[in-house]
Amino acid sequence: MSFSKKDIYEALEHVTAPGEGKSLMESGSVGNVVIFGKEVIVDVTISNPSLQAKKKTEVEIMKVIHDRVDEKIDVKVNVKVEAPKQEPIIRGKEIPGIKNIIAVASGKGGVGKSTITANLAVTLAKMGFQVGVLDADVYGPSMPIMFDVAKERPLSVQVEGRSKMQPIENYGVKLLSLGFFTDPNQAVIWRGAMASKALNQMIFDANWGELDFLLVDLPPGTGDIHLSMVQAVPITGAVIVSTPQNIALADAKRGVAMFEQENIKVPVLGIIENMSYFTPAELPENKYYIFGKDGAKFLAEDLGTELLGEIPLVQSIREAGDVGRPVAMQEDGPLQSAFSESAKNMLTQLVKRNENLPPTEIVRITTMSGCGAK
Repeated sequence: MSFSKKDIYEALEHVTAPGEGKSLMESGSVGNVVIFGKEVIVDVTISNPSLQAKKKTEVEIMKVIHDRVDEKIDVKVNVKVEAPKQEPIIRGKEIPGIKNIIAVASGKGGVGKSTITANLAVTLAKMGFQVGVLDADVYGPSMPIMFDVAKERPLSVQVEGRSKMQPIENYGVKLLSLGFFTDPNQAVIWRGAMASKALNQMIFDANWGELDFLLVDLPPGTGDIHLSMVQAVPITGAVIVSTPQNIALADAKRGVAMFEQENIKVPVLGIIENMSYFTPAELPENKYYIFGKDGAKFLAEDLGTELLGEIPLVQSIREAGDVGRPVAMQEDGPLQSAFSESAKNMLTQLVKRNENLPPTEIVRITTMSGCGAK
């Protein structure tokens, strides 16, 4: 019996490409078909890398040619596996509706990172942006106090058939914190995996809605929670908080280095210097540089990043935080101006970052010492 390539192609219409639901011909899996007398060589490419799929394809091709063309044909099948390229998971696909995720971090505790985060959030909200704050400082959550919602508890709401947490809202800012779910008189003694799981629930099981910015208040230092965050969500950029003194600046430098690590690559938008100088209320024009002068400015220059702002050490910041009314709520004054300037500079750097750099990919941990892009 004589046969042609057309006969072979017609027979291959009856073989399904593994995992695709289409025939080998429809999916374009068939490459060359070569005929030498009674010998037929078929080159085929499949996307399923399993040995079972490869063997099944070989057997089905041989069977269909024998059944539909000629059972005496010597069939040889060359199966090549070519897995489809997967697009990286980037910001926007992880939490629909959230445009920018900003991590606020510090190399050490006590520099006022949470205070800066709360006041930046309020300042952005006053500018007309939709803002949320995720209190990721799981071992010392302070945002509920700073936003005067310590006694509130998030409610469960139904969103597209799923039960989700509704963030608490105050001063135009949506807020979720582990502080809503723990006893304020008890220490949180959790291993990293447990803390990370709690964070993931607050990120993905929450009804954040449409947000221009989600500010993430990270714990001080560099550790499990930081790695969990870059694993869980693609962070748009990071803001580092420090005081002017050398000890704090040394730790801030390590914080910047963590985000700039080769396999993490979260753009650092800049540094905010807190407690830059002391100004007494009765002498508002006087500045006393208690912790040193221009420390963060010189660090930013050394690291090639920006100094976003200088926040003075003023008693009213502490008082406002203690009563749960961020000082940025004030309409006028040096503190409101300082936070407004910091927020505007952050936005400027964010616009540059989004124009000049691709969206940040989420990260998966590949070794004990590093991370790799998913």
